[in-house]
Amino acid sequence: MLILVVNAGSSSLKYQVRDTSAPEAEQMLTSGLIENIGTDVPDHEVALHMMADKLKDVLHGRELQAIGHRVVQGAEKFTHPVLLNEQVIDEIDALSPLAPLHNPAHVKGMRAAFHTWPDLPQVAVFDTAFHSTMPEHAWRYAIPYDLADKYSIRRYGFHGTSHEYVSHVAADMLGIARDEFNGVVAHLGNGASVTAVKGGKSVDTSMGYTPLAGLVMGTRSGDIDPSALTTILTRDPEIDAERLDTILNKESGLLALAGSNDMRKVVESAQSGDERAQLALDMTAYRLMKYIGGYNLVVGGAQALIFTAGIGENSGDFRKLVLDRLAPLGIRYNEEENMKRSPEPRLISTEDSSIAVFVIPTNEEKAIAEATEELVRA
Repeated sequence: MLILVVNAGSSSLKYQVRDTSAPEAEQMLTSGLIENIGTDVPDHEVALHMMADKLKDVLHGRELQAIGHRVVQGAEKFTHPVLLNEQVIDEIDALSPLAPLHNPAHVKGMRAAFHTWPDLPQVAVFDTAFHSTMPEHAWRYAIPYDLADKYSIRRYGFHGTSHEYVSHVAADMLGIARDEFNGVVAHLGNGASVTAVKGGKSVDTSMGYTPLAGLVMGTRSGDIDPSALTTILTRDPEIDAERLDTILNKESGLLALAGSNDMRKVVESAQSGDERAQLALDMTAYRLMKYIGGYNLVVGGAQALIFTAGIGENSGDFRKLVLDRLAPLGIRYNEEENMKRSPEPRLISTEDSSIAVFVIPTNEEKAIAEATEELVRA
């Protein structure tokens, strides 16, 4: 099936065309990014038409058969991929208060895609869906029930499509059924999260009500005492809730600690003797180590630890910082294998390691295409 995968952002449109009937190495036919929507490009509909024109030169007369859309927030309403229609799009739009930076853009992209390809089946695949299996003791916050229910405040988790995809790959590499896999997945990019996977299902994850919670990230603070935030709000007259939200999401993390949200630059600075860069790495690795150790208990003993996404896949230096801290768990790894860079999934732990350690490149577009095909054919 020839499937267009769309990831619409507020000012950009990422896309990929995949042929799911082709051998895996040949499935991705083309990909692209249209930026500056709202300035150089008037709106998402114009961006979709620009993309359609580009696809004509690539597809050589072949017709798209379905479209899969990435959607960040499905909340409790959408726990599986869903076929789109106007009612469903309205319901996704209604969830925008839970993801104000993402869902409104996704909705614009979906409506524009329906205008451009009105006869194609279209599917929404949700980042939060994989985490819908978390038990209540993991997703509920210890705040009054009426407030939690009124504002839909709970742990949702994100990066679910990636966590699920690499978990499946790891299970296949271990030669076990996917629903028998117990492991810990570290999705480490500019945004980062860790997930505990038990019996192939998410049972806990580091991100929460929003993607701000959990790990130290490129520009996000990760976990912080809420009283620290109320202190800032009450004592600094120049900082209101909107400004504080910007600081925590866009001006914190590695950027605040080391002056850059690029892990490569932070590692280079630390190796050159920059004490703040080294502190940033130590804090980031320490926070991740604590989550991995805790989630090892949550899943009843992990069969595997998986590193994925930009930093997880490509920074052997950062993986080393984390893995060295995990030695008390009996984790052992091959330093030479750890420092290699490869587009292929690979095992970097040694035979005597208590837990297998994998580096598995994520492929959310492939996962979205497969989910789209499955639903459309059904």
